[in-house]
Amino acid sequence: MKAIQITEPSVMKVVEMEKPQCGADEVLLRIQYVGFCGSDLNTYRGQNPMVKMPVVPGHEIGAVIDEMGEKVPAHLKKGMAVTVNPYTNCGHCPSCRNRRYNACQHNETLGVQRNGAMCDYIAVPWQKIIPIGDITVKHAAIIEPMSVGFHAVSRGQVVDTDVVMVIGCGMVGVGAVVRALVRGAKVIACDMDDEKLAIVRSLGADYTINSAKENVHERLQEITGGAGPDVVIEAVGAPVTYQMAVNEVAFTGRVVCIGYAKQDVQFTTKLFVQKELDIRGSRNALPEDFEGVIRYLEKNNPPYDILISACVKPAEAEAAMQQWMQAPAKVFRILVDFTE
Repeated sequence: MKAIQITEPSVMKVVEMEKPQCGADEVLLRIQYVGFCGSDLNTYRGQNPMVKMPVVPGHEIGAVIDEMGEKVPAHLKKGMAVTVNPYTNCGHCPSCRNRRYNACQHNETLGVQRNGAMCDYIAVPWQKIIPIGDITVKHAAIIEPMSVGFHAVSRGQVVDTDVVMVIGCGMVGVGAVVRALVRGAKVIACDMDDEKLAIVRSLGADYTINSAKENVHERLQEITGGAGPDVVIEAVGAPVTYQMAVNEVAFTGRVVCIGYAKQDVQFTTKLFVQKELDIRGSRNALPEDFEGVIRYLEKNNPPYDILISACVKPAEAEAAMQQWMQAPAKVFRILVDFTE
């Protein structure tokens, strides 16, 4: 079978690999579409410390069941369109004992700590299979990144009386914006790119702030009547946005961190105490977050064309990655099409 492999920094190839066998507890998937995410971009740049090359990237999946092992339950059927929960969990670490399997201490994510799904076929445990209902298999490839944003909103315990600020309007940030809106919150989206801000406005964001052109503090004070947002979700992973989250959140507010900065971050720690803040990490997603995204997509049928920047064949994947690397702010999601 053909597969896309990142062999070393800035080198991506289409290679031939052996088709996987389907174990008794596994489902063999015929891959249709896979999305490139930020971790894949960092791997290609040589900036992902969790990756050991060569690696097959990809964990944002739209696929069809091709074969099933003998121990796979009957509700999964050949030909069914599905996506995949791409994280492993050991079942024994503190996270797993607390049923927060998304944050397993020994997690291995497809395309990061182990080979991913940018190939013709992949075998996965049946427990990781998520049927996608009426969503097209192409659009299923955006479920996983949106679910990460959905999970962050759950971590922030967002309710309908909250004002929520989302910093960073990539696909994960879009997921956070959408779920906060679904929960009835007032949502402020912040980014440096007008095109991304236009997308979240089209999805219902109440306010947008371009942090490259506007004074973020003044705008937030104006919008919130001087209080600041009740919840700030950081979906960038940069020192300046981490500091912004802590500085701008309201007293007794919640800060939820999805991105992680590659450099150390300096904080005015008295704000942690004075504001009595809850500062929470948010990692990956739980099955219920995937299900929430699926229900949202089925009900709302969002403008997929603006969420998917490009759809390319495997032979075109490296050129698409290079274009993304040169202009990261202008690319929303790139899908790789493995259909024939």
